[in-house]
Amino acid sequence: MEKQVRRIGVLTSGGDAPGMNAAVRAVVRTTIRQGIECIGIRRGWHGLISGDFVTLDSDSVSHIMDKGGTILYTARSEEFRTAAGRDKALATCKLLGLDGIVAIGGDGTFRGALALSRQAADEGMDLQVAGIPATIDNDIGCSKYTIGFDTACNTAIECIDKLRDTMQSHERCSLVEVMGRHAGYLALYVGISVGATAVLIPERAVDFERDIVDKIRRARLAGSTHYMIVVAEGAGSAMDYANRIREEVGLDPRVTVLGHIQRGGSPSARDRETASRMGYTAVMAMLQNRGNCIIATQNGAIVDLDMEEALQMTKEFPMDRYQILEALSVTQD
Repeated sequence: MEKQVRRIGVLTSGGDAPGMNAAVRAVVRTTIRQGIECIGIRRGWHGLISGDFVTLDSDSVSHIMDKGGTILYTARSEEFRTAAGRDKALATCKLLGLDGIVAIGGDGTFRGALALSRQAADEGMDLQVAGIPATIDNDIGCSKYTIGFDTACNTAIECIDKLRDTMQSHERCSLVEVMGRHAGYLALYVGISVGATAVLIPERAVDFERDIVDKIRRARLAGSTHYMIVVAEGAGSAMDYANRIREEVGLDPRVTVLGHIQRGGSPSARDRETASRMGYTAVMAMLQNRGNCIIATQNGAIVDLDMEEALQMTKEFPMDRYQILEALSVTQD
């Protein structure tokens, strides 16, 4: 039996990711199609506490698919982590008459959504929540893919391709630090794509001699005079590795930290299309009384998973790709 849903909210929370706007657009357009009102909550959970909202219609989400960032802004809220803070958020939900909230973000965003729904139930409210995974780190355990990852990879690849031009000219070693505090997906995919000499990831303990010195040495013996090392931020500081290379190998490396540039830019086709499908599925799950879910990609399909179960899921890091990287990096491209 379908639940009567009259009005839902949508917010973006945590770190921004290219494709968030496409997800917001999909949520808004789908609600309109289903005869439902949609309220945009600005600045994430903080906005729900402070009552920072805007009514969204079809025109308000026109021409935003190609825009990076998020039109709803994003912020982190320590207050929302407390029961008192969530009480304030629920007061806003009551004021607006929300039957559900679509939360676009990462693991912390989803845990906050679940806590809010549980607290609402304790107070006799029926507030459904649906989570859409959007993080460039691709580190949501229940979903094979997260919105923003493809665009971030392309951004990093473009930057590294340009760095290679000057690196080859000066015959230098270059270390590029990419995002990935707890996950090395971005570093590994980028490293394979640019033909890196070495890739350092948090999932594999770094052995300086094995993972850096030996690979530089083998590349040099194969005729290379320039070396590219991609470092996930969670695997250590690229600057620290560069200093050690200078001291122990005798090279004069250059360090580039890409930083937040990876979060910006126009979303790729993959991120726009995936975000659109996820936004549509989130609204339809609520209409079919399958709220408190996370919208995920599994086996090529978009599915809705029970949120509590989904938050316990993990996914195996693709170490087979690391083996491919090592097989292909005997010399530097």
